[in-house]
Amino acid sequence: MAEKPDMGEIASFDKAKLKKMETQEKNTLPTKETMEPEKRSEIS
Repeated sequence: MAEKPDMGEIASFDKAKLKKMETQEKNTLPTKETMEPEKRSEIS
């Protein structure tokens, strides 16, 4: 079995040094209005 990791590094980690980041959605799902023209072109 693998050795257990050293938890000493985690215990001494300082969260205050982390930078504050804003989360941004990159892959948004298409809306119903966006999909309607595409559905019509597939049917034709």
